[in-house]
Amino acid sequence: MLLLSPVIVTVLIAGLALSTPREIAFSRLLPAAPALAAALWPVLPTVLLGTFCLLVMISLSFLYSDLGTPYTAAAIAAVTLAAAYASHLRLQREETLFQVRLVADAAQKVLLRPLPHRVQDVEIESLYLAAQEQARIGGDFYEVVDTPHGVRLLIGDVRGKGLSAVGVASAVTNCFRENAYDQPDLKAIVSRLQITVSRYGAAVPADDQAEHFATALMAEIPHGGGHVRILNCGHPPPVFVRAGKIHVLEPALASTPLNLSALLGDHYHVDTTAFAPGDQVLFYTDGVTETRDRTGAFFPLADWARQHNRTPPRELLDRLHTDLLRYAGGRLDDDIAALAVRRRHPGAPER
Repeated sequence: MLLLSPVIVTVLIAGLALSTPREIAFSRLLPAAPALAAALWPVLPTVLLGTFCLLVMISLSFLYSDLGTPYTAAAIAAVTLAAAYASHLRLQREETLFQVRLVADAAQKVLLRPLPHRVQDVEIESLYLAAQEQARIGGDFYEVVDTPHGVRLLIGDVRGKGLSAVGVASAVTNCFRENAYDQPDLKAIVSRLQITVSRYGAAVPADDQAEHFATALMAEIPHGGGHVRILNCGHPPPVFVRAGKIHVLEPALASTPLNLSALLGDHYHVDTTAFAPGDQVLFYTDGVTETRDRTGAFFPLADWARQHNRTPPRELLDRLHTDLLRYAGGRLDDDIAALAVRRRHPGAPER
């Protein structure tokens, strides 16, 4: 219906011009039709519509000789030429935007590549929402790898926004992918991440230095084991679900965020929590808990999780997506990333 609106406008104006007294002169509104077409149609249909409007005006002049046809016809011709040029520029911008989106999609697949839905007895689902409507990637990041030490995952959030934050996120993610296989424990991995972010920050202009630190959380789920190890570097604590009960896994000791070791020291602590079949953990970035409603109240994640304490990972993240947008009135102020991880019961059927 929207694409047909220029035609509807043309028919409406022509009908009014024929059915109303000539003193009203609705025919002078005909230039509006090609002007509207410029926003919706390609160049050739826009020109054809303008030509049709010109023919309509000429036809009306045979019925009413005092409509000021030369002036209106000149206006139709001028507006049609301008509309054709505007349509050409719009199509060029749309093509450029399409190419940019292709590049952004490729970059997202590198930074946030598709995760496996299952690694042995561990189910994994992911969610990523960019705050900017046209954006594909931002400063939030996550990764999951299957290693000889078990399933290792990373989720984090770079301070700041824009390309600088994306660069830090990419550096951290690539470093984790390389070191997750070889390093013996989570403390060794985080040490490599600290070095990577520090080197990256040293290579950028000084006025961007404030953005180059990140909160991060790493977890390790040994194959066949009944526990999960978590190293939390200043990141929001995960929400743990066991037998329908909700627990927020606050770290016993604080660990240093990435790229702040020079200020705060190298302090890292790994917490170990039982992770039995049926248990589920929700990892997330602060965009989730800092989502506000119209009154300014933060999203109550723990209370929300209690209402969905038996929801499987994929459905849980789908509901989180829907409820966050509804809570924020349809618009997010920050990027959001989340991982839902559940240990399957032995012999559980495939979903």
